[in-house]
Amino acid sequence: MKIWKLALAAGAGLALSASTASAEKLTFTLNWVAGGDHAPYFYAQKMGWYKDAGVDVTFETGRGSAASAQKVAAGASQLGLSDMAGVLLFRGKGLDLVGLMNVYANSPQGLYWLKSSGIKSVKDLAGKKIGNPAGDGARTMWPALAKKVGIDPNSVTWVNIDANAKLGALKAHTIDATTSFFNIHHVFARELGSDMGFLAWKDDGVNPYGNSIIANGAWLKGNRDQAAKFIKVTQKAFHDCAVTPEPCVKALVEANSGLLYDNELTNWHLVSILMNDETSRTVALGWHDDKRMADDYKLVDEYLHMEKPYDIKTAYTNEFLDKNVKMPPIHPPKLY
Repeated sequence: MKIWKLALAAGAGLALSASTASAEKLTFTLNWVAGGDHAPYFYAQKMGWYKDAGVDVTFETGRGSAASAQKVAAGASQLGLSDMAGVLLFRGKGLDLVGLMNVYANSPQGLYWLKSSGIKSVKDLAGKKIGNPAGDGARTMWPALAKKVGIDPNSVTWVNIDANAKLGALKAHTIDATTSFFNIHHVFARELGSDMGFLAWKDDGVNPYGNSIIANGAWLKGNRDQAAKFIKVTQKAFHDCAVTPEPCVKALVEANSGLLYDNELTNWHLVSILMNDETSRTVALGWHDDKRMADDYKLVDEYLHMEKPYDIKTAYTNEFLDKNVKMPPIHPPKLY
């Protein structure tokens, strides 16, 4: 009996080793350093869902949406997280990128300034300095917002600063404005108080899909099974984190030193607002709507000009999404 049990245990160990060895290794490049918006990935990883599905994922720190898109296009990463409007523009430059799952159904882009500086709206930024990282997706889409509000996109000066230096530079008046995603709006509101000037880009008519999970097109053609496994797990993780965010944020903080649980939980609540629209609630969480994608293509082409026109339907696929997984009702606390 003991020999049989030992043999069974050894066999189970060999099977586990074989399963781990056969797991497909994937690199996923984040749009930036890990934060509340990335909680579902680390939750799924902690729960072992990716490995159970047969994929071994390494999450890599990013340096902005534009930078992550370029890295995926170059094949340095198979998958990544990037602003979808920027992805559409890059495809027009010949980069082979395909959207697999939408995360931000609403554009997260925002502009921040100090009211005491005399700036009242985006129009007042002409001749001013905007600071953000060089690879930030906001720079890619800035011409669309500038032209929407009626100023020359080239009338501002871009200053390269690290994301963590934005608030300090704004307070020190070394820059006049900065950009940031809505999911850290609470940080700006807390630090700037009543002196905070803010515009959500979507409120001025620039509301393309925000961050989406993207794949290298050439890799995707030969690895649809691996992409399907990754998306299935990730879609479930985003759903479960929208329902019960606390264990997801805990997993994020455990995996990334320096993060504060309460701050990232608030971050996540803001993310859930960005994820929430009619399509995510009624069709599927992560779904790219055909009409809206066509409209986004037109917006990018009108204001940024596609170098090489293409069929928008080649820029994304919904085939890996489970239509039974929808965005649940959310009731975030008052955050700002």
